[in-house]
Amino acid sequence: QSRLVESGGGEVHPGGSLKLSCAASLITLDGRTVAWFRQAPGKEREGVACISRSGGGTTYADSVKGRFTILADIAMNTVILEMNSLKPEDTAVYYCAATRPYGSRSCEDGAMIYWGKGSQVTVSS
Repeated sequence: QSRLVESGGGEVHPGGSLKLSCAASLITLDGRTVAWFRQAPGKEREGVACISRSGGGTTYADSVKGRFTILADIAMNTVILEMNSLKPEDTAVYYCAATRPYGSRSCEDGAMIYWGKGSQVTVSS
C-alpha cells in the first residue's frame, strides 16, 4: 500500500501552470525531509525540489529556480509543488519521496525510503 500518492499532473501549454500534491497516508510527513523528483523518457531521474525536515529550508534544481515552489502543509499531511512558466523540457513523470522521521536532511534519492508512483506532467503546444 502506497504511503505517498501524487496528484495534479496533466497536460499544459508552454507558459502554463500546474500544482502537484503529495498526500501521505499511514505515515506523517512531520519530521521528514520530502522531495520531488522527475524522470523524462530516456533520461535519469533528477531532483527538482526539496523541503528539509524541521525547518531546514528548501532547495531547487537550477533548471526550476524561480518557477517552482515546494510547500509543506503539515496539518494536511501534504507537500505541494507549484509549477509556473512551464517549459516543454519540464515534461516528465514527477515523484514525491520522503525520508524516515528525524533522519537525514539530505535531499538525495538515496536518503528516501518512501516513494509515490508518480504523476505525468506534459508541456506541449
